[in-house]
Parts: sequence; structure tokens; C-alpha cells
Amino acid sequence: MPTQVLLVEDHQMVRDGLAMLLERAGFKIVAQAADGQQAVRQAEALQPEVAVVDIALPLLNGLEAAVEIVKVSPKTKIIFLTMHYDRQYVLRGFKLGAKGFVSKSHAPEQLVQAIRDVTRGKTYLSPEMSQVVLEAFQSNEDAEAEPLTPRERQVLQLVAEGKSMKEVAVVLNISVKTAETHRARTMEKLDIHETASLVRYAIRRGLLQP
Repeated sequence: MPTQVLLVEDHQMVRDGLAMLLERAGFKIVAQAADGQQAVRQAEALQPEVAVVDIALPLLNGLEAAVEIVKVSPKTKIIFLTMHYDRQYVLRGFKLGAKGFVSKSHAPEQLVQAIRDVTRGKTYLSPEMSQVVLEAFQSNEDAEAEPLTPRERQVLQLVAEGKSMKEVAVVLNISVKTAETHRARTMEKLDIHETASLVRYAIRRGLLQP
């Protein structure tokens, strides 16, 4: 039986190309998603064996989506796609239980092998990521401590994307007052008091791509 794959990528042309590639390689694309929240819903409904997740996603970025996917579909193995080789992204991804990292610039050559490896219980790192991880361990580097709760990170990403408190409330299915409380707590914890600085923090923490 072919490996069932959930493909999460917000650019449709890229997503369609990867879907065609994976299907030709013998995998079954059970669903596609264009944002993190949609990905979580599909993972819960379909319980795919593998989720290929772009880190840069709207509404809920790939790292945060992976946390939720593993909660609702514990057997799903996560492979991240990324254009950025920042150590914080990679280290945090592994802390979240990622089984593979693939460079988007080389995805056609690497993704098929990555899926085959993780379904066999292995971990896959593209050559670019291998160097990042090696340097991080050699320097004894660890991911920066995360002061925010998962909900606060979700609110932060949406605010950084330019959404109003009313829009944040709708996306997260919470009241406007609750959304405002999360934003206020986030700004207090980070000692940040303006949106531009929130955006910079979100980019630095991998919640938003520049």
C-alpha cells in the first residue's frame, strides 16, 4: 500500500509540482493544504503517515502547525520544507519531533528520498541542513527559550501578518476580548510595545518569513 502523504505548501504552483512528483514516485497524496490551520484539520481527519510541511505558512506557521498535527495524529511523521537554514528553525524543528528537513531549492531531488527514509524509521537531512546542525552541535548551541504559550504565538503571528483583533478572533475562534488579552500578555512578556517590533520578533523566531 502506498505511503499516504499530506502536502502543506501555500504556493499552489509549487504544491502542484511536488504533488505530481510524489505521485509519480508511488506515494499517495491524501490531501493538500495551503495554510497551517487547514493542515491540522486534514491531519486529524485523515491520519496520514507523512506530512510534508512548508515552514513559511499563513495563519499558522509550519512549526506551530507541526505541534498541532502531532497532537491530533500522533503517528504522522513530519518533514519540513524550508528556504531558510537558520539554526533556530532547525533546532526547534527537531525539538518538535521533525523526522526530516528538505531544502525547497532541492526538493525535487531530495523529497522522495526523505519520505522513504522517514517511513523506515530514519531521519533525513538535506546536505545544507546537515551543515547547520553540525555547526549548532559543535558550538553547543540550543534553541532560545520560548516565553510564549502556543496560543500567544498564534496571536503574535496573526498580528504580525497585519490582521486586526477582530480578524484574529475569527481565525482562532475566540472572542475579541480574549484575543486582545493574548496580545497584551505577549507584548508584556516580550517587553515590546509596537507592532513593528512584534513583526521583527516573529521573523526572528520563525513565526513569520521576511
